[in-house]
Amino acid sequence: MTIDIDTPDIETPDIGTPLTLPCGVTLKNRLAKAAMTEGMADHQGVPGEHLDRLYAKWANGGACLLLSGNFQVDANHLERPGNVIIDSVPSDALQNGLASMAQAGTQNNTQLWAQLSHAGRQTMKNVNPHPKAPSAVRVGIAGGMFGEPVPLTLQEIEDLVQRFATAALAVQQAGFTGVQIHAAHGYLVSQFLSPRTNLRNDQYGGSLENRARFLLEIVAAVRGAVGPQFPVSVKLNSADFQRGGFNFDESLQVASWLQDASVDLLEVSGGTYEQPKLMGSEGIEEVEPQRAVAASTRAREAYFVDFAKAMRDQLQMPLMVTGGFRSRDAMQQALQAGAADLIGLGRPLCLLPDGPARLLSGETVLPRLEQTLSAIPAWLGVLRRNATLRSVEGLAVQSWYYVQLYRWGETGKSDAAFSPLKAMFEVIRRQKKWLAAAVANGRVSKA
Repeated sequence: MTIDIDTPDIETPDIGTPLTLPCGVTLKNRLAKAAMTEGMADHQGVPGEHLDRLYAKWANGGACLLLSGNFQVDANHLERPGNVIIDSVPSDALQNGLASMAQAGTQNNTQLWAQLSHAGRQTMKNVNPHPKAPSAVRVGIAGGMFGEPVPLTLQEIEDLVQRFATAALAVQQAGFTGVQIHAAHGYLVSQFLSPRTNLRNDQYGGSLENRARFLLEIVAAVRGAVGPQFPVSVKLNSADFQRGGFNFDESLQVASWLQDASVDLLEVSGGTYEQPKLMGSEGIEEVEPQRAVAASTRAREAYFVDFAKAMRDQLQMPLMVTGGFRSRDAMQQALQAGAADLIGLGRPLCLLPDGPARLLSGETVLPRLEQTLSAIPAWLGVLRRNATLRSVEGLAVQSWYYVQLYRWGETGKSDAAFSPLKAMFEVIRRQKKWLAAAVANGRVSKA
C-alpha cells in the first residue's frame, strides 16, 4: 500500500539512516518501539525481572528507541493496575528497579525513554472513583468504568508539574536515556488541551494559550531537571476527532510552541477513549473530520501520516508517526516524503520483538496480528452490530496483546494461540489481584 504524498526533490533517508536529535543524541536508525502499556510492575509500582526480560528482548530486536509504557506520576491516577509509579522521590527499591530496567533496555546501543503520564479522568473507577481532572467532565463511555472527576486546584496543578520533573530526574539518574511526556489519547495533559474537557475559567482554561499552559510548564520543569543534552519528547494528538474537541489547527500551534520550548521529538497521534483513532477504531460518535487529512487516508496503512506531513511544512523538529505501519515500503515512503523522521511500531512487536531487525535486513512486511487471533468465538462477531457491545470484542483483542507481553516477560516467548476471550479474563484477574495488594499495602488509596 502506498503513501500518496509528493516526495521532495532532496536527498532522503531510509529506515536504516541514523537520526540526530536537536539535543545532540543520535538514534541508530529510524524504527522505534512505540509506547505500549505493560501492567507488569509489582504492587508498589516497581519494575522487576519480567519488565527487564521484555525490554532486553526489544533492545536486541533492532529498534533504535524503546518508549516505555505509561510511568505514572500519581499512584491514585493509573492508566491501569500494574503501571510503574514514580509519584515522589523514588525509594531505593524503585530506583534499583528502574536502574535494572534501564540496563536491560539500553543494550545493543538502544535508546530507552520513559513515557511519563497521568490518567486524569480516564482513571478507572476501581482505582479511583473520583479522579482529578481539569474539569468535572465524565468520560462518555457506557458501562460505569469511569467515575465523576473532580477539578484540580491551582496548588494541585503546580504539584503535578513538579511530579513530572521529579519522575524525569529519577529515570535519568537510573540510566534511562530520555523521556516522553504523554499529552495525547485523552489522558490528563490531553484533557487540559481540549475545550471539550477543559471548562476552566482561570489561567489554565479558555484560550488555547491557557489550555496549553499545563503542558508547557511540564516541559519547562522537565527540561530544567534533566538539562539540555537529555532527550525530551512529547506525544501529542493531531486531533481528538470529537466535535468541539482539540483540533488539528490547535495541535499545529501547540507543536510550534513545543518546538520553541526545546522539545527534541514530537510523536504525532490522535484520539481518546471515546474516539479511539489511536487503535484504528471508530468511537461512540461520528468522527469529526479534519482539514489536514486526505480522503484516501482511511484506506492506507498509517492514519496519522497526513497530519505529520502538514506539520512538517511548518516545523523543523523531528516527527515520529505511530499507528498502522506494517510494510517496509510504506515506512520508506513516509520517511522519503518528509512525513516522518521516525517510524513507531507497536502491536507487531508484541509477537515479533525483532520486527525492526527483520525490516532492516530486507523483510518487506510485518503481519497484521489480528489475522493470527485464532480463537475468537464466532458468536463474538454479533457484538459488532452494537457500538457499546463492540467494545467487548475490542477489549478481548487488546487483552490478547497484553498476554503476549506477559508471556515474553515471564517465559521469554509468546503464545499466539492464546484465546482472546481467555486473555480478557486473565487480564481482569491480574488487575484485580494487583489492585487488592496495592490497596492493602497503602500504595493506592482508592480515594
